[in-house]
Amino acid sequence: MVKQERAARTRRALIHAAAEVFAEMGFVPASLGAISARAGVSNGALHFHFANKSMLAEAVEVKAAETVRRLTETTRARHGDSLQGVVDGMHALIGALADDVVVRAGFQLAGDITRRAESPLRQEWQRWVDDSLHRAQHAGALATGVSWRDAARVVVAVTVGLEVLGGEDSSWLSRQSVTRVWELLLPLLSDRQDMGGLVPSGSRAPGAVPPPRAQSRLTRPEW
Repeated sequence: MVKQERAARTRRALIHAAAEVFAEMGFVPASLGAISARAGVSNGALHFHFANKSMLAEAVEVKAAETVRRLTETTRARHGDSLQGVVDGMHALIGALADDVVVRAGFQLAGDITRRAESPLRQEWQRWVDDSLHRAQHAGALATGVSWRDAARVVVAVTVGLEVLGGEDSSWLSRQSVTRVWELLLPLLSDRQDMGGLVPSGSRAPGAVPPPRAQSRLTRPEW
């Protein structure tokens, strides 16, 4: 049991170290030596768990996908089939990209064309957005004439854009950036009756500490 726990700790340390190195250097320049040194283990210990760099990259993406799945499942449990769930889901994902190096590295690896590997990570996010907006339309939360498919494509494209831009400038991964996106999108996507209850800056779970900025509620502009 002790040996198994030690092996599990070493594996977790290697995945986290690999995420840090991949996020800093990219997949191609990163070396197994740099990753093992960052994790504080020998090269032999690394090769015991991962035969090569590609397997490490896959492990980082799988771990990142688990985190994304946990965030989206929590959001779905809180908000059901509402548009607020999609708003909060994007806030949660962008927050994770800003704060969690494994999620950040996972998405970076997913977009690395040199790997030629199909990523479960962006697919995980797209499936959730598709399903959430399909549910929202079925529940009558989308404005008349708005297709859930079109809305999902926009939300996924914006999310990936923020992720890519955030790799160069972290301000793109701020709560304010995501809030501005939803202040523009929600008046176009949402049913008029639901507008007053939507919070583009993200709602918060009961008992959670409120964000530094005051939350803004959405009103539809009169055009």
